[in-house]
Amino acid sequence: MKLKFAQTAASAAILAGIGMAGQAQAADLTLCWAAWDPANALVELSKDFEKESGHNMSFEFVPWPNFADRMLNELNSGGQLCDLLIGDSQWIGGAAENGQYVKLNDFFEQEGISMDDFIPATVAGYSEWPKGTPNYWALPAFGDVVGWTYRKDWFERPELRQEFQEKYGRELAVPKTLDELKDIAEFFQNREIDGKTVYGAAIYTERGSEGITMGVTNALYNYGFEYANPDKPYELEGFVNSAEAAKGLEFYKELYDCCTPPGSSDWYMSEDIDAYKSGQVALQMNFAFIWPGVNADPNVGGDKSGYFANPEGPGGHFAQLGGQGISVVANSANKDAALEYIKWFAQPEVQKRWWQLGGYSALKAVVEDPGFADSQPYAQTFLDSMAIVKDFWAEPAYASLLLAMQDHVHDYVIAGNGTAQEALDKLVEDWTEIFEDEGKL
Repeated sequence: MKLKFAQTAASAAILAGIGMAGQAQAADLTLCWAAWDPANALVELSKDFEKESGHNMSFEFVPWPNFADRMLNELNSGGQLCDLLIGDSQWIGGAAENGQYVKLNDFFEQEGISMDDFIPATVAGYSEWPKGTPNYWALPAFGDVVGWTYRKDWFERPELRQEFQEKYGRELAVPKTLDELKDIAEFFQNREIDGKTVYGAAIYTERGSEGITMGVTNALYNYGFEYANPDKPYELEGFVNSAEAAKGLEFYKELYDCCTPPGSSDWYMSEDIDAYKSGQVALQMNFAFIWPGVNADPNVGGDKSGYFANPEGPGGHFAQLGGQGISVVANSANKDAALEYIKWFAQPEVQKRWWQLGGYSALKAVVEDPGFADSQPYAQTFLDSMAIVKDFWAEPAYASLLLAMQDHVHDYVIAGNGTAQEALDKLVEDWTEIFEDEGKL
């Protein structure tokens, strides 16, 4: 009750002060996010806000492996480190229900900020709680999605194209299906190119945080996996562990077994990047945030690399949503200034510059601009990918849900224990128990 009262009182104070935001004294704002290339772009972008507002910006960037623990501890402890937080999409439920984020509906309405102006999938993924309702706790800040990078220069070699054509009866080209992707990965596995042994694909296998879940879902979704009965929330049996979903899990294990580099049993974003940039693999699974860095890389950048959306499977065509929204932390002592930042960041001209600097804007005015698709070599792939996204649970208990999936999937795919069906059956048991404890069942 105290949390709800405190949030209501804070919200009222915020709304009373919004009209005077332009006259407010200079504040020292701290924005918290993960430590990665887009964060560096945001530092550059935010210099314009400092000039226009008179506020001072500081940044707390935490490496991805420690980001969730560090920031969720900060929120749960009622700390005041962060005025603004670009939090992961899965946190939205817990942060909203625990009164840790400021609800932004009244602010958006007063400032003329419409969620209709953003890519629908990012609004649903980064801003809404409960899902499917117009209750907003964040502004879409960084659109991201799992996609693929490939060695375009290798694909274009005449001798490899001829060999692939003879073996598979089709051209060596961007795969349209997951089966075609696996064929390509097998074709390159243990092949010698320029005197060096190379491998098929770098995929997500990491167990400690979220890695293998963010990877395997790109197969599961496309074989028919559902988080629950679409007509009955939290009914898991026959949807999470359907026969089709088990086939999707089997596919991911086959891809790992046949076509990945030695020692890649615990890889996530940085390991995949390193393997690709060092010339070890023909294909790389990774979030779209890496593409500007790949494009600029002296070894694999420019025309040497290409990009494609996650291919379809026999049961659908989806890709795992990444990305984050930006929220005002309810315990901040600088809410008015933090809201000024949100208002500034939402402007179309700021969002255009965000894209130019290497950020991934979710604003329709940016991504639907006629010149957007040709603005970068990966821009069209970003659009194609964001059109097919699906996300993991954003429930308050998401951490427990994620841990269960990490354990069961990794135990089957990497350790080779049991069957795919058994792994998903166990997952249903764990998730059911979690939802029962939450009072959802």
